[in-house]
Amino acid sequence: MRWAQQHAVEDLLELARFDEDDLYAALDWLAGAQPSIEQPLYRAYVQRSGAPPVLVLYDVTSSYFEGEHNELGAFGYDRDGKRGKMQIVIGLMTAADGEPLAVRVFAGNTADPATVAEQITLLKAQFGVQEVVLVGDRGMIKSKGKQALKAEGWRYISALTNAQIRALLKRAVLQPELFDTEIAEVEHEGKRLILRRNESVRSRETQRREDKLACLRAKLEQRNAFVQVRPRAKPQAGLNGLQRWTKQHKLSAFVTLSLQGRSIECTLDQEAMADSALLDGCYTLETDVDAQLMDALTVDARYRDLQKVERNFRTLKTDFLEVRPIFLRKAARTKAHVFVAMLALKIARAFEERLHRAFGTTDDDPKAVTIHDALMATAPRHPLLQARGRLEIFPRNGNSHQTTAALVSIDDPPA
Repeated sequence: MRWAQQHAVEDLLELARFDEDDLYAALDWLAGAQPSIEQPLYRAYVQRSGAPPVLVLYDVTSSYFEGEHNELGAFGYDRDGKRGKMQIVIGLMTAADGEPLAVRVFAGNTADPATVAEQITLLKAQFGVQEVVLVGDRGMIKSKGKQALKAEGWRYISALTNAQIRALLKRAVLQPELFDTEIAEVEHEGKRLILRRNESVRSRETQRREDKLACLRAKLEQRNAFVQVRPRAKPQAGLNGLQRWTKQHKLSAFVTLSLQGRSIECTLDQEAMADSALLDGCYTLETDVDAQLMDALTVDARYRDLQKVERNFRTLKTDFLEVRPIFLRKAARTKAHVFVAMLALKIARAFEERLHRAFGTTDDDPKAVTIHDALMATAPRHPLLQARGRLEIFPRNGNSHQTTAALVSIDDPPA
């Protein structure tokens, strides 16, 4: 309600005044109407694209609650850094370009792979998709999901966990030197394994490990100096604390701490550290897509497209739309709330695309108009809305930018 007062909702959307009860009633209606709304939006996307999507991106996130009485709320894998709060799991499916196609909400304790089956049903039953390649991260498409996709005659692109990669290295299915090439491919059990190393990630991981070791040495010196001047200090307590620290920061595999008298000594196992760093920056993709349809570099590029879903999640949760925290209780209203956020995401993407065409991006011009700037100009009684031939938009950096009134105009509202 507060946001409705801050933006020109009545003027631009020609809506009469409404209150909280109207919004709750709208959520109740929307919960039942979601499939009938998603279908024409999907058909419109197919018409714009010229063909149904051959490749679909899918990922999940979570969103927490302020309260403990939501019907879908449960304690699960926390992605928000909000310990002790119930959450829901949100599954977002997009086309290859990141355009949202559908969103589904699950109980907060739902495991990621358990959400895949519903996406298959949605694609087949609601959208009538006959053939598709589903792209999901390493924790998403597991054995049951792969079997379900195979039963439909569909394909997938996913990634192996580090534990799975190490198991294949141990069995000599993979060799460490394969990661040293630009891209390598291995056939295994009817699947294609695509191997690559990201050098920037490798360098960053190496630096992070060195920083952690330097921090540990500083803590050791500080603790030992403290014990020397405090006869009543307990060396074992300091040792226990630092051992917990090394475990928390994943150094315990190659760092051993022990007491020598009242001092704590650190022993570094260089061989174990080299083994720990073996897969720094390395990743292995798995797919059952035929090589004649998609070469190794294309498979890698399509997996990287999952970043587009992650960008959508950032827009939904933090950057712009702020789907969280959620204060609703009923399951249907919670699902409708997330669906509203997805619809807003589609509008925001269209809005941003048009702004980029008109003004460029902030990468090209720090003064380029952003969505935030444009919405600021639509605030009710905003002096900019009184303009009749020109519109002045004030970006967050304080510098003004003038353009024509084609972007926002009360007299001639956009379609």
